[in-house]
This record gives sequence, structure tokens and C-alpha cells, in this order.
Amino acid sequence: MKLVRIGSAGAERPGLIDAQGRVRDLSAVVGDIDARTLAPNALAELAALDPTALPLAEAERFGTPWTGIGKIVAIGLNYADHAAEANMPIPSEPIVFLKATSSLNGPNDPVMLPRDSVKTDWEVELGVVIGTRAQDVPAASALDHVAGYCVVNDISEREFQIERGGTWDKGKGCDTFCPVGPWLVTRDEVPDPQALSLWLDVNGERMQSGTTATMVFDVATLVSYVSRFMTLHPGDLICTGTPPGVGMGLKPPRFLRAGDTMRLGIEGLGEQTQRVLPYSRSV
Repeated sequence: MKLVRIGSAGAERPGLIDAQGRVRDLSAVVGDIDARTLAPNALAELAALDPTALPLAEAERFGTPWTGIGKIVAIGLNYADHAAEANMPIPSEPIVFLKATSSLNGPNDPVMLPRDSVKTDWEVELGVVIGTRAQDVPAASALDHVAGYCVVNDISEREFQIERGGTWDKGKGCDTFCPVGPWLVTRDEVPDPQALSLWLDVNGERMQSGTTATMVFDVATLVSYVSRFMTLHPGDLICTGTPPGVGMGLKPPRFLRAGDTMRLGIEGLGEQTQRVLPYSRSV
């Protein structure tokens, strides 16, 4: 099942994608897609619906596919070849940092360069959506706590992240730096999260092309590991790292400029497109 939220920012309505790829309106069934909707029994009720009995929704803006994201937990250097291009060692344990929830953005909404940005970069990533509370769970049962998966662009300002002191977070949490969606695809439709291809283009040029099979730490390990240090709640999002091809790793490095367009996707999870805008406090 592919769940979506459509409509203008702040006024999104719940929906799902039918077998023909059309959006069906769920407004008469649920008030919104939120943490309660991600519980196994609630997802089972939605899965039992006949999509053809639901009204078609007009083509509109996609928002984040669910609301009530309590925290965004991100994993750094989780592809060995990306660690190599960053000239950093392969981690012996997952590198964990947080992205601000204020960075959340619709999958096709514009991305705004921060003030004084000189090294804003792209990162296509598999997002893992938590459906049931996970506290110090073993890897063997970790996926039982997952509601589904999504596409994430973990946009990063590398100067802020690496050269300005402190932690990575300041280069990761800028406004618009976390486009999510277009869909939340439930776990039953992704039998193996370690067998998904992912890619990203900038201005029509392929920059990233990889597979989740080459993750250093797989999804089950990441959910288990993170849950040792913080309780994961329904609606929380884990961003699992990016394959090689980021701008920082190119020779010479290349970074985003106003007017650029990013297009990215993951097998079975949909695609995103973002136009890059210059800094503006009004966005």
C-alpha cells in the first residue's frame, strides 16, 4: 500500500495510490496519516479497503506522506564507497546524527539554499518509517517495528557540517533540507529493503547510482542499534545513508546553485523533483 498526503502546505489530505497509479482520497476514512495510522491494526484496516470505492483525488501537491514525525535520525557513511569518496574510514559502528524536524519538505517542493551557503550537496537515501515503539530491540525482530519505507533527500551544507566546528547537525537541519516522499510504502510491499536501487540526477546528469545491498549496516541492524540509545516512536524517521556520487566526492567538487534541479528515486518507492532556490527568509 502506498500512502500519501496531498494538498497545499499545512492543509494536506490523506490518500492512497491505487493499482493504476491514481490518488484516491482517504478523507472520509481517516482524518490524516499520522502516528496512529501507522499502527499495524490501523494499516490492516486501510489495506482491507477497496480503492475503487474511494473518490479520485485531483492531481495536487504531495506533502510529506505522514505527519507527526517526532524525530529524524540519520546515519552517516553507511555505504563503504561513499565513505571512500569522502576520504573517511568505514565506520565500525553506525554514525548517528539528527536532522531538525523543521527541515521537512514535500518531495517536489523547492529547496532553499541557506544564507552564505557555498557547499550545499545532495544525498538520495532510503527512509525507514517506525510504526510501533522500539526500545532496545534485537536485530532479529527490528523490522517488526517498521511501518514502511520512503525516499529521502538528505540535503547537506558541507561547509556548515564539516568546517564550522561542532557536530554534523548544523549542516543537515536547514529549512527545506529533508524532502520526504512522495509515498510511504508499507513494509509488506518491500520484502527486502536491502535489494533496492536508488539514484539521483542534477540537471539531468546522473550523479548517484547505487543499491541498498551495499549498506555497511542493514536496516534491521540500524533500527536495533538506534533503539539502544533512544526510544523510537511511531512516526519517527530513520535516514539510512547515501551511495557514492555526492558533490563533495567529485573531482573537482560540485555543489548546488540556485536554478539547479534535482531528480531522485528509489525502486518501488517513487521519485522526487526539487528546484533549488536562493536564500530567502520568506520561503
